[in-house]
Amino acid sequence: MNRFYSETEVVARVEGLTVARLRRFVAAECLAPAEQEGRLAFAEADVARAQLLAELVSDFDLDEDAASMVISLVDQIHGLRRALRQLGEAVASEPDEVRARIGRRLAER
Repeated sequence: MNRFYSETEVVARVEGLTVARLRRFVAAECLAPAEQEGRLAFAEADVARAQLLAELVSDFDLDEDAASMVISLVDQIHGLRRALRQLGEAVASEPDEVRARIGRRLAER
């Protein structure tokens, strides 16, 4: 079962985070919590992202907009890594001659 956290619980778990800053992260779409009974409900992944965002803001003196841009870039990197892994798995499933041909083409570039 997935555990959800209230704003107060997230703020208590994430050092340096305030309810106001948490709400700004949600408004900037850095976090996308669910809604339960008219209140925001944060999953574990949201709490981890809130931790990363709080660290970015505090360690690098970023405002919420800059932190939003950084988290967007991190998301893009994760997406690219996932796509690259899938491509590698697809190539690995091909016959030896196809993998060798792909290897030669990559070496040429």
